[in-house]
Amino acid sequence: MILDETYELLKSYYDVRFDKLVLSDTRVGLYLTAVRLSDGSCGVASTLKENKVHRDKESRDYGEFTPSKIKGRKVVDLFETTKNSNLTDTLKIAVLNAVSSRMISDSAYKIIENADPVDLIPLTEPKTITIVGGFHSYIRRFSNTNNRLYVLELNEDNLADEHKKFYIPAADYEKILPASDIIIITGFTLVNNTIDNLLAKIPSKSQVIVTGPSSSIIPDILFGYGVDIIGATRITDPDMLFAIVGEAGAGFHLFRYCALKICILNE
Repeated sequence: MILDETYELLKSYYDVRFDKLVLSDTRVGLYLTAVRLSDGSCGVASTLKENKVHRDKESRDYGEFTPSKIKGRKVVDLFETTKNSNLTDTLKIAVLNAVSSRMISDSAYKIIENADPVDLIPLTEPKTITIVGGFHSYIRRFSNTNNRLYVLELNEDNLADEHKKFYIPAADYEKILPASDIIIITGFTLVNNTIDNLLAKIPSKSQVIVTGPSSSIIPDILFGYGVDIIGATRITDPDMLFAIVGEAGAGFHLFRYCALKICILNE
């Protein structure tokens, strides 16, 4: 899987220091989750909400990576735990983004700052554009153009009424992606572990963008799977990040108060 390969790559870069990295602080918000590691790096990811309802005592979980048992744990413990939950999946992406942040800043990657990846798409002629996820700003942007637009989503009600005509059930991705010229994928697919299946169905001719607060991992592995542009997030004010996340902040709040958009190009 892409995340496993990225984790192994980061371990090889960090060498023995990786084994000493600790989760110094976490904040699990309604829409976003933030982490701070012992080296001072911070990362953020979209919160994958739990579906469980603890109706009886037997279903209550007091084990590892539950409240009071997250801060202070080693990063390697998180990635090697046998526990499988939406919380651990969310934390893993936030941690990968945190570890990646310094490497991306210090690397020779081609980076464009203060840019949205869709601004880099050449649209000199009509294209078939598929958006994976309810990116409302992107849907609005392309809805009134000459491009053919599809929106792959799990829930049609996540789209505004005037945009439901673009809705395609997410389960139909195998039919839609091969016929698309430009594909914009939410970074949330990294959190819910669906990105591997999506990328496997995309032809090499398509231009692929992965973007959103969750997509700030070191890009090498994604580039190897055909991603052309990564719309990443650079945290500029970690303290404000934790405040925003704790007050039910969403991605657009980050870019107003404590982060900027960067584009990492596969060149």
